[in-house]
Amino acid sequence: MSDDIYKDLKQLGGSTQVPQHPEEAELERVPNPQADVTYNVRFTAPEFTSLCPMTGQPDFAHLVIDYVPGDWLVESKSLKLYLTSFRNHGAFHEDCTLTIARRLAEFLEPRWLRIGGYWYPRGGIPIDVFWQTGAMPEGVWIPDQGVPPYRGRG
Repeated sequence: MSDDIYKDLKQLGGSTQVPQHPEEAELERVPNPQADVTYNVRFTAPEFTSLCPMTGQPDFAHLVIDYVPGDWLVESKSLKLYLTSFRNHGAFHEDCTLTIARRLAEFLEPRWLRIGGYWYPRGGIPIDVFWQTGAMPEGVWIPDQGVPPYRGRG
């Protein structure tokens, strides 16, 4: 594999400022050198943070993103910076989860993508948000996301 596929990356390998809002975040991608293979990539962000749009209080989630790449791979530092940019962003749980999923799906054009947004309770109610681009592809191992449902003291 040649390092040529990395030549256009701007954020990897150096100091990069955290974008203040998701719209400012620049996702980066590289050509998938294994595009002829059907496989799953999983990103887990157990400390995702955004803001409640009404109170300004922080909301926390455990995000699990699975995708079966096509021609592109997301560069992980740019994804981390994108997710971090939500720390100053006020939006409901559903909006944050779907904004991330839809932007990744549009940007990467994967064979398949799903997101599980497991939001921690606020006001006693956890909110879980799930979305995927279509039917799970056959012939690829995609494990359960491994996040147990919220049980409280149950």
